[in-house]
Formats: sequence, structure tokens, C-alpha cells
Amino acid sequence: MTTNGEATGQRMYRLIRKLYPICRSITGNGFRKSLRILQDRLELTMQEVPSGTKVFDWTVPKEWNIRDAYVQNARGERIIDFQRSNLHVVSYSIPIKRKIPLRELKEHLHTLPEHPDWIPYRTSYYTEDWGFCLPHRQFLDLDEGEYEVSIDASLEDGHLTYGEYYLPGESPHEVLISCHSCHPSLCNDNLSAMSAAVELAEYLSQSPRRFSYRFLFIPGTIGSITWLALNEATVPNIKHGLLLSCLGDAGSSTYKLSRRGDALIDRAAKNVLEHAGESFTILEFVPYGYDERQFCSPGFDLPLGCLMRTPNGKYPEYHSSADDLDLVQPDALADSFEKCVRIINVLEQDGYFINLNPKCEPQLGKRGIYRGLRGQGDLPNRELALLWVLNLSDGKHTLLDIAERAHMAFDTIHDAAQTLTKHDLLRRADQVEHG
Repeated sequence: MTTNGEATGQRMYRLIRKLYPICRSITGNGFRKSLRILQDRLELTMQEVPSGTKVFDWTVPKEWNIRDAYVQNARGERIIDFQRSNLHVVSYSIPIKRKIPLRELKEHLHTLPEHPDWIPYRTSYYTEDWGFCLPHRQFLDLDEGEYEVSIDASLEDGHLTYGEYYLPGESPHEVLISCHSCHPSLCNDNLSAMSAAVELAEYLSQSPRRFSYRFLFIPGTIGSITWLALNEATVPNIKHGLLLSCLGDAGSSTYKLSRRGDALIDRAAKNVLEHAGESFTILEFVPYGYDERQFCSPGFDLPLGCLMRTPNGKYPEYHSSADDLDLVQPDALADSFEKCVRIINVLEQDGYFINLNPKCEPQLGKRGIYRGLRGQGDLPNRELALLWVLNLSDGKHTLLDIAERAHMAFDTIHDAAQTLTKHDLLRRADQVEHG
């Protein structure tokens, strides 16, 4: 499988740009509006879970919606204005309209002193409070006096919403693709992953599939907890999983292992990154980060890893207004998508094969698939792959096993297996066993 990288990256970037202005949170109309935009591309189902629903040790919170918010000085000027940036308001702030002195106002203001021109992103999901965020440089210039604070918002019983898209395959065994979709105007975290998931879902919908695929667009933490609590009967079908996050920045690719550490998805991601021809990082699992800590909790222990570029909290713009449309780049988006596709390819194409001519090597030259020269020190990669596949295709080694043993890209080994199959030298093990 190959993709048109430039067109893909531009298409992903356009979707990010469309979603960027929307004020999203873990519940509310902004989240729904974002999912409706995705429904223009996918037959996405929106699920609504009522506030107060018990989901394991958690409870689905009240729904939060905001219409306007500002801080106004004594001259009637809006010095902090939600209409200019939805990051100006602490997400889940309770409604308020009061006049207060600067001393009291400062107790509810948040800044980033190390980046004095950026607006931080802050939340108060599970504590009823209110606050505003602003550049630290502006904070230092605030005059003494009285300020009017207004947050026109509601926090009341409603629903938690999440989006789900299911693609059936030949097998009921599923690959779970998940991304948190609750952040407001933050492009890398996590509009980049939302755009990648949409692109991947569309791509797979047009491809033959051994596995079935389930895509989740969920609010962080409470979304995965809620989905798992309401779908325990589905969980046993999930054989592989991939969490997507922070896929559009200029950093090199990073993969965080599942709790198991050696699941097929972990090995597939390692092989793809090792042979991509560029730097990469493999991180061990830790129970902190994104929703992998819920999917990999001991009661589920799903084989799910996390694909990123620069990890959360490791780039300066993280959770700030600088995570904007300039931070994500179409070429980085396209590269991340291509790696997703290659990881999926390993899952789809891996399998056991049987060498149909196992007693010594078959003569490949007469079949026109081997051109090694006598005395040559190193065989071309493609021809060496043929020999590795023939040698280890005994029904006990998968193609990924062979790729790892040979220190080769899975694609190279798979191509060799396809070539040998066309020449009646190899068959999938299930084809041998069942005729």
C-alpha cells in the first residue's frame, strides 16, 4: 500500500484548520460540532451517555457549554476576551458575573512566565471553579483597580458524547484506533491525531481487510473509561490497538509500548520505525500519559501502543496558544499517516507460510527471480530476503519473525513472500492446512 503523501498532508491540514476555532471540552456542543464535521467524511456514530452514569470508579460529569466570557477593566475594555481565543477561559469554569479587585482576580489567572507571549491551556473538569488564562506579559501590565469578570456558561445535567466508526473485515477480530478529541484550539495535541484517524479510516474503507477496525473519537480519560465500561462485551474482540496523538510537529516519530511490551502492535511499530530511514524513539510503557493507561489497565491489558512525534509535555508549545496552525506541517502529518498505514500493513499481511520446496534451496535463477553473481560478497537486499523467507517458512515463523531475524523491513520480507508464492514455492500455512 502506498499513499500520495503531499495530497494527504494537505487534506489533513485542511481538516485541522476547519476544526481549530471550535471550543471543545470533554462534553458539550463544541465536541458535538467537531464530530459533525467528521461525519462529512465518515459514517460516524455519535453516542450520548447521560451525566451521572457510573463508569467503574468514575461518574460521567455534568455537561459544560460556554457562550461568552471576558474580563473588563474600569474603562469598559475587554482585556481578556473568549471571542479572541477560547484558551482564555479555564475549561469547565462555572458561570460567574462579578466585579472584583485585582488582588482577587489574580487568584484566578494563569500564565506561562517562561513563555510570556503565550496563553496557557488549563482545565477544571472535576472541581467547580473558574479562571482565565492570558499571556504573562499582559498579566504584569494589569493596573490596580476593579475588574468585571463574566463567564456566560452552563454546567448542568446533559451528556458525554463520543464518536465511533466501525469497519467490518473478514474476521470479527478488531484493531482499535483511538484519539482524544476534547482539546480546544490546540493543533498538534490533538487535532493532528483526529485528522490522521479520519484519513486512516477513509483509506481502510477502500482497502481489503482481514481485521475489523473500530475508530474512537473520545474525550480524554473519561471517554476511554466510559467506552470500556459500556463495551466490556466488545473488548475480547480487540486483538491490536493504536492510540494516536501529537502527529503533526517537526519532531521525529515516537512509539510508546503497550503494557505487555512485546505485543504484535509493538513489534510492528518497531519494525516500521527501524526501517524508515530516520531517527525515532521507543518509549517503555508507564501508567501516565494519554488513554493508553486506561486501555492497558490490568483489568483489560489490551495490546495497545501509542504513536506520536514529540511526546506530550516534551515540546515547548504543548498546552498553549503556540500549539497553533504554524506548529503542524503537512509533510509531518503525511509522514505520520504513512507510518500508521505501514504499521497496519504488518498486522494485515503477517502470517505463517510453508516452503513447498524445503529440501535444499530451489533454483531461483531459472525462475528469473535471482541474479546473484558468483563470488559476490553481499547479496542485494531483495534476493537475500528470498532466501530468508524460504529458510524460515516452516509454519513456525511468521513474516514478522523472519523480518526481525533478518534485520529487514517487513515490506521487504512480505514482497519476497509474494514473489515466492507467485512461483509456487510458498503458501500461507492456512492454505496448506485447508487445501
